[in-house]
Amino acid sequence: MPMYDYKCLDCGKESLIVLTLKEHEQGAPPCPACGSKNMKQLFTGFIAHTTKKS
Repeated sequence: MPMYDYKCLDCGKESLIVLTLKEHEQGAPPCPACGSKNMKQLFTGFIAHTTKKS
């Protein structure tokens, strides 16, 4: 499942949250630290791993 980086704009905690695509489309999840819905998604780089060698 995809993992998304979020930052709570109330408590300042950054969290890596696992969401299904459907959950992600429904909006930001609550903050795991304080429960606030005031979350902003952070856009970070990623690495794709494949099984085929080049």
